[in-house]
Amino acid sequence: MFIYLSKKIAIPNNMRLKCISWNKDQGYIACGGESGLLKVLKLEMQTDDAKLKGLAAPSNLSMNQTLEGHSGSVQVVTWNEHFQKLTTSDQNGLIIVWMLYKGSWYEEMINNRNKSVVRSMSWNADGQKICIVYEDGAVIVGSVDGNRIWGKELKGIQLCHVAWSPDSKILLFGMANGEIHLYDNQGNFIVKMTLSCLVNVTGALSIAGMHWYPGTKGYVEPDCPCLAICFDNGRCQIMRHENDENPVLIDTGMNVVSIQWNHCGSVLAVAGSQRATSEDKEVNIVQFYTPFGEHLRTLKVPGKQMAAVSWEGGGLRIGLAVDSFIYFANIRPDYKWGYCSNTVIYAYTRPDRPEYCVVFWDTKNNEKFVKYVKSLLSVSTCGDFCTLATKADENHHPEDGESEPNGATYVLVLCNSIGTPLDSKYIDIVPMFVTMTKTHVIAASKEAFYIWQYRVAKKLTAMDINQVTRTRKEGRERIFHIDDTPSGSAEGSLDYTKAVAITRDPICSITASDKVLIVARESGTVHRYSLPSAGLVQKYDLHCRAYQMSLNCNSSRLAIVDISGVLTLVDLEARYTDDRGQQTMGEQLKFERKDVWDIKWANDNPDLFAMMEKTRMYVFRNLDPEEPIQTSGYICNFEDLEIKSVLLDELLKDPEHPNKDYVINFEIRSLRDSRALIEKVGIEDASQFIEDNPHPRLWRLLAEAALQKLDLPTAEQAFVRCKDYQGIEFVKRLGNLQSESMKQAEISAYFGKFEEAERMYLDMDRRDLAIGLRMKLGDWFRVLQLLRTGSGDSDDTLLAQAYNAIGDYFADRQKWLNAVQYYVQGRNQERLAECYYMLEDYDGLETLANSLPENNKLLPDIAHMFLTVGMCEQAVAAFLKCNQPKAAVDACVHLNQWNKAVELAKNHNMKEIGSLLAKYASHLLETSKTLDAIELYRKANHFLDAAKLMFKIAEEEAKKRTKPMRVKKLYVLAALLVEQHHEQTKNAQKGKLKGKQTEATSALAGLLEEDSTLSDSRMIDNPWRGAEAYHFFLLTQRKLYEGYVAVAMRTALYLRDYEDVIPAVEIYSLLALCACANRAFGTCSKAFIKLESLETVGPDQRQQYEDLALEIFTKHSPKDDVKPDPENIPDGNGEGKIPTCIVSGRPITEYQFWMCSVCKHCAQEREIAAYSFCPLCHTPIA
Repeated sequence: MFIYLSKKIAIPNNMRLKCISWNKDQGYIACGGESGLLKVLKLEMQTDDAKLKGLAAPSNLSMNQTLEGHSGSVQVVTWNEHFQKLTTSDQNGLIIVWMLYKGSWYEEMINNRNKSVVRSMSWNADGQKICIVYEDGAVIVGSVDGNRIWGKELKGIQLCHVAWSPDSKILLFGMANGEIHLYDNQGNFIVKMTLSCLVNVTGALSIAGMHWYPGTKGYVEPDCPCLAICFDNGRCQIMRHENDENPVLIDTGMNVVSIQWNHCGSVLAVAGSQRATSEDKEVNIVQFYTPFGEHLRTLKVPGKQMAAVSWEGGGLRIGLAVDSFIYFANIRPDYKWGYCSNTVIYAYTRPDRPEYCVVFWDTKNNEKFVKYVKSLLSVSTCGDFCTLATKADENHHPEDGESEPNGATYVLVLCNSIGTPLDSKYIDIVPMFVTMTKTHVIAASKEAFYIWQYRVAKKLTAMDINQVTRTRKEGRERIFHIDDTPSGSAEGSLDYTKAVAITRDPICSITASDKVLIVARESGTVHRYSLPSAGLVQKYDLHCRAYQMSLNCNSSRLAIVDISGVLTLVDLEARYTDDRGQQTMGEQLKFERKDVWDIKWANDNPDLFAMMEKTRMYVFRNLDPEEPIQTSGYICNFEDLEIKSVLLDELLKDPEHPNKDYVINFEIRSLRDSRALIEKVGIEDASQFIEDNPHPRLWRLLAEAALQKLDLPTAEQAFVRCKDYQGIEFVKRLGNLQSESMKQAEISAYFGKFEEAERMYLDMDRRDLAIGLRMKLGDWFRVLQLLRTGSGDSDDTLLAQAYNAIGDYFADRQKWLNAVQYYVQGRNQERLAECYYMLEDYDGLETLANSLPENNKLLPDIAHMFLTVGMCEQAVAAFLKCNQPKAAVDACVHLNQWNKAVELAKNHNMKEIGSLLAKYASHLLETSKTLDAIELYRKANHFLDAAKLMFKIAEEEAKKRTKPMRVKKLYVLAALLVEQHHEQTKNAQKGKLKGKQTEATSALAGLLEEDSTLSDSRMIDNPWRGAEAYHFFLLTQRKLYEGYVAVAMRTALYLRDYEDVIPAVEIYSLLALCACANRAFGTCSKAFIKLESLETVGPDQRQQYEDLALEIFTKHSPKDDVKPDPENIPDGNGEGKIPTCIVSGRPITEYQFWMCSVCKHCAQEREIAAYSFCPLCHTPIA
């Protein structure tokens, strides 16, 4: 930061001032002094010039009111910004609260204890409460509306200071003996504060000031020190909170009278006096410190006795009460900011976030990009990039690609102009000074400097970058100690042990250009290193401590601004003979300016630079100044005889809404003079002037002026001088045009006056040129308008082009509906398909696909669109239309439509579908997804394979002794699949024979083909066997439970044929049970004999059967009491087995009966009449 005195206001009658307070919100300044003096002043900037903003604008007293009411000297003044109140008190203990009414201040409340004197008053952060402390130990806390909240007498204590904590929960009371006590907000004592800064201090002392920054504008970094306490002996401590055991300690070495934080808690002002070393008198000074105790600046102030200090609300000025004067000093803060490729980068803190908010504001397009960065230290810029130096996050662990030295505590992040990080490096030195060039980032601590040769992938592919990083990794980062003398060879590694070695002469500033690195040391020695080799070339002894340095565009001159704002220049290349007669390099030029706080060399002229001196900008050419320009902006860029400056003070008042007015362009004198000569005198004189002061920008100015006056030879000559090839070509083209008006139109277009140019073309009846102009500009809406106003042969193609371009315009902005309308008119099927897809208008997409001719190149794309949303039919149709059956099959496979896939494969004689199907099925079976495999085979019309798997599942379920109904269902499903297979084979044969033979022969051929393909014939011959077995098994049980024991026994006897499906134990156990219930003990006996002879029955179970048989047959003789066995019923005409009714289980003896169309099983007509579905296969009955 830089600070200088800017204004002085005298108080009438030489009344000495005791106190001063600057209202942070409304800008009023209250000052109190002896004999009841109390004034309220207001300084306001008064200017109509938009460029004159901030500190550069002249300030006048818009208010100067004397407040009558105090008789004794006014000792305390304090503002309540929230409620616009002023509270004052005098030596007699009288307290007055003042309020603003219609532009003047009036008494609102008065209070006097008549006992003691008020030593300090403090409003809390939200302005709701005031705490007043009296010298005799009395404390009063009142509300903003004047009511007393509580009062307390602290016995035997002399109070002199009070401060609220930011959350208003704690009060700090400063005692006359220098102690500080903590109380809660109800007046209860908590603890006595530890004052580390007073260790080893003897003698009487008093508190000069206590100020607790409430965090209203955020903090510089998380957990930042914010409570400042200072004593009159110059000792000071800054604490993070009231119980901080490790505060920041400062010995200011001065007699302190007053302290105050600035508006955002980043700078502490300590005001008082210091004994001058040379003279035997006290000098008034203000010292400025960071919250971490680093000394920033010293301001010397004239006068005898300083009384108080107060900051302005924006932190850009301070007011100092000295004797009977108020001195104002302007402050130029060291903002964290930079400028690269039309982008202003600036950082600020917010109360709601712990990080810095870094804004990348593109001044050209007025767009901003925000990035939040923790513990930001600095912003450096060069070319198109910026480097952010930050403290490393303690919780962050770098990724594999990032190099991190042991315990790296700082990070350099390389970003582009919208804040995207491109690269980062972890370093282990404090980056107190950072500068960057187009190829290097250089960071320096007090002892060492680190050089990082960064690479940015502009034209390199990713592969190239990887190779570059591998091969150049070693040479990209180096570190050097300031006391080293590197030769510039391959030495210099990343050895951080160098960085910790102490030096007697620390680094205080650095700067660099593409070829040179300059490092300044506190003693005034300046080191010059070559880049990129980093070899020490020269040391210069300059006798000044550099604060800011800058190299000109060809690295021949160095500008140095020292700690007190004095600018000097050094010619690095010049040789001169020193006092001892020795030849040395680097001559200090006879040039000096004071109060300089910013400097910028021109990018294109080594003799031009601009600098900021107080609130004036000077431009120097060969050390000769031009007349100054009033401004307080920071210089961004100096190029083409134009200086771009940004009003950061204004910008940071409302950082979230940057305004283009805050970026100001200043033209330097030669540019202004040339423009004036051209306008007022003429081109010839101007040409002579520019010849004497040549610059490409001036020649361009002349060329443009000559063009407007149609002076083509001069224009061509000027374009040649500024090396503008396009300009030369343009002049030649103009020379070939015959018509003057055509030339004028072309020139208007060249200068961007397109409306004017278009009007001229239309007046000449050259609509084609007007259309061409608009097409070049990409203004297709206007092209469309122009095309509609006339007619011509080529208008149809132009119209289509215009429609499509407007469609593209809407599509780019994702307004698909609007785009569709124009693409339809422009017949742009490709983009139309894309729009339909984005709109999810698949009907439109299908219509478009149908309207396209066969083999259109767009069809595969449309098919893929359908494929991505699962629309199989449409995708297949599109693939087939463009003759891609393989892709159609792949689409079906992808969407699991295997039946369609197999059908397509057969139709197009594709053999690989079978292997693909088998592969997928085996994959499903491996992952135990048998049912999925069955479904796959079924969809692919491979019914036999599906049936085999289904039979397998049924058998497995039967072994598990699952519910019989479930097993029956599985067998039915398997049988149905076999029936579908039969049907498929028959149909295939029919198709082959094409009706040449009878149905019988085709069926026979089908069966023969089946036979040739079958291995598991049992399953195929009688697929319903398993289903029958479980059907009769269930029927037997049902009839038994319903009480139809005879029917149950008859059905159980049928089950004897199915021992291969149902375990024999279950069949004969059921038969024995039914026979016993039916009193057919003969049949029961046979069943028991069978059970006892089964090999699968264990000895224990056999014994149980024998015991049970003994019990039954001792009571009943083993003879049937009922009719003979159904087995003995004759087989009916010798034509095979009699069919069994699947409803009742009885044999069917009638000649007329019902047969199922699917499973071919029979039932008696009277029995089936009650059913709607076949009891076995559940097919609906017709």
